[in-house]
Amino acid sequence: MQPVVRISIIRCAPDKFAGLRQMMMEVETALRPGIEAMRGFISFYAGADEATSSLTNVSEWVDLDAAKQLDHFQPMLDAGKEFVARGAVFERPIMNYLPLWQWRSGRS
Repeated sequence: MQPVVRISIIRCAPDKFAGLRQMMMEVETALRPGIEAMRGFISFYAGADEATSSLTNVSEWVDLDAAKQLDHFQPMLDAGKEFVARGAVFERPIMNYLPLWQWRSGRS
């Protein structure tokens, strides 16, 4: 079984970026407990790039079925609707990558 890296990208107009960035920081409280409890969860990162007016969710899962649990996770779906209402555009489809290779830092 190979792990899966799931990537969801949000784009927005530059004048919407600060508000959506703040939303992304705030939504962690609603999403974290449910995601951490999901089968096969490994890690989750939310990021923001002001230069491209984009936000991203990157998560790592033990397999594709585990990653696809987010497709039906109601708090995530509800948050997505709110992001869209405030000017976000989600790139679709959400990407689920099987790794070709990987390495990790041995540094602390």
